[in-house]
Amino acid sequence: MSLLTALAVYFIIWWITLFAILPIGVRTQAEEQDVTLGTTESAPVKLQMRKKVLLTSLVSALIFGVYFVLTVAFGLSVDSIPRIVPDFSNR
Repeated sequence: MSLLTALAVYFIIWWITLFAILPIGVRTQAEEQDVTLGTTESAPVKLQMRKKVLLTSLVSALIFGVYFVLTVAFGLSVDSIPRIVPDFSNR
């Protein structure tokens, strides 16, 4: 696996993980009963992006590590997944 491929895969994993981590621990203005005039009640009170970016990077590194070990060390790929649907291309 080239460095560019590894960076691309890590970026995709990081981006998907970010969307999974963003809602963790978010309190809305309605929950805090402190709605600022001109905003929606569902707006977050404190976003804490630094913590979320750090957590996203750590979780993504773990996921990428598992991916790297499975693909490079064990040689697994998409072709290693067994076919569920029969192959009718020989007809």
